[in-house]
Amino acid sequence: MRIILPFFGLLFLIAFEILRVYLIMPMPGSQEFDSIDLAYFLGTNKWLIRCIGLSLIAFPFYMAMRNGKLITKILLVIVGLLYILLFYVFTFKMEADKMFYQPTTIKLSTADSNTIGRDKLVIGIELNGEARAYPIQLIGYHHQVVDTINSIPVMVTYCTVCRTGRVFNPVVNGKHEKFRLVGMDHFNAMFEDETTKSWWRQSTGECIAGPLKGKRLSEVNSEQVALNAWLRRFPKSLILQGDEKFKSSYVQMDNYDKGNSKSNLTKRDTASWNPKSWIVGIETDLIAKAYDWNQLVDLRLMQDSLPNLPLVILLENDSASFHTYSRKIKNDILNFSLRNDSIIDLNSQSIWDYNGTCIEGKLKGASLEKIKSYQEYVHSWEYFHPGSKRHK
Repeated sequence: MRIILPFFGLLFLIAFEILRVYLIMPMPGSQEFDSIDLAYFLGTNKWLIRCIGLSLIAFPFYMAMRNGKLITKILLVIVGLLYILLFYVFTFKMEADKMFYQPTTIKLSTADSNTIGRDKLVIGIELNGEARAYPIQLIGYHHQVVDTINSIPVMVTYCTVCRTGRVFNPVVNGKHEKFRLVGMDHFNAMFEDETTKSWWRQSTGECIAGPLKGKRLSEVNSEQVALNAWLRRFPKSLILQGDEKFKSSYVQMDNYDKGNSKSNLTKRDTASWNPKSWIVGIETDLIAKAYDWNQLVDLRLMQDSLPNLPLVILLENDSASFHTYSRKIKNDILNFSLRNDSIIDLNSQSIWDYNGTCIEGKLKGASLEKIKSYQEYVHSWEYFHPGSKRHK
């Protein structure tokens, strides 16, 4: 029995290391069931579990190595070395923040000195007159970039497996919190805050495990468009530039914008309403709804009426930059149509641009209210917005 104990102990520690990483990384089957509480327990108590496990097998291991048969000693050494190897790999190579590093410097350039392609998708933010653009090719690798815009801290996040871009204010309980990428849950990136070690979901900003469970980060308004479209609206915008240290990682993300990734985790399904199909998602206090990207590309203008929200989704000629607006102006609900590439409201025959501004006609100078909307994979949107409806 004493001979068996160190083997069981080492096998337990090996199983622990594998399970700890398996539950929070995109491995076969790992993201298909609800295991966040177990994953959090194992992740936050990993050193305690290791210390207890090693202390319990230390004496039996010593006795087996001292008095055991040669074959027993050889097998124990092999299993022990296997555990050391797995410990090293899972702790220093396969943890999320060891695979995807933060930029060492935040370099921002004007349009004149920018090196990012004008056709690249960006997450654009405008705060109190200051505009900045964060290329998805860059933040898709880093998963988060922390910046300050007009004295307001922002945490620009992106999860390539969900195709979700979100911007949050990283202030938690009055403190500018630091976050690290800790893994994923149901294929969505999770961040761990430095102070309480709680885990936060990237797609919603909700804390899903730990002392702050149930809290939410405040979302900062942003939009996803091609850089060219963003600069047309904000020509003085600053643009995030790549960190030379991660140049090779950015190259691997070069085709992500168009859905042409090599990995099945991030490659687009060009059909409609499959798990990896693209949609535009919209959520209000009353309803969540998804709009097929293929249909939007065909029509370029889609109208709908959600409870208390008549809306229009516009897609620019680049087939990448989309905008969602309320169709309500004062007490009137406008109906829009495309005519010879012009956006016309049928109520007044006025002409509008993609910025939601009336540029000619009776309503000239009027502006439509912008509605938050997101491009996302079907599987992500519908899992994190249970009950979401599909626009037909």
